[in-house]
Amino acid sequence: MVQFKNRYMVIEVMINGSKDSSGNDPIIVTEYNLLKAIKDKILLNFGECGLALSLGSLQGILFYTCALVKYVNPSTRLCVIRTSRDDYQKIWAAMTMVKSIGKCPITLNLLALSGTIKACKSAALKCEEAKFEEYKLEVGNLITPERLSQIRSYSEKIKMLEN
Repeated sequence: MVQFKNRYMVIEVMINGSKDSSGNDPIIVTEYNLLKAIKDKILLNFGECGLALSLGSLQGILFYTCALVKYVNPSTRLCVIRTSRDDYQKIWAAMTMVKSIGKCPITLNLLALSGTIKACKSAALKCEEAKFEEYKLEVGNLITPERLSQIRSYSEKIKMLEN
């Protein structure tokens, strides 16, 4: 039996432009809209054949549309994406071409690339911790217990990542 070789990418969705007047983010990053944006760029730049080859190498992606995106944190906009070793460069190229999700202008920033889920978890945890430190500096002593429990739950989700 041939082992399926993976690559894991830790990416950050950076929103270009300013926030609206109510202070809310203009878009909520979900597995669905992130995956749709990447698929659309693969289709546009590599054609139907390129899309079929990329999706065919992702275990069950044709049946489970969110199998590519392993983790999404909508508040910090940090994501973990799994792809095959053969097609990671095509996925990476398509990610650099994504300029918007919906009507919201964004940029996808690759923070880490690894071949194992263990290395991906440690990189994602470091990024989440850094984002939390930024948040603590921004908010100060006004962190609510609900927000702390939400941050802990996302850290636990990263620790629970498996193939």
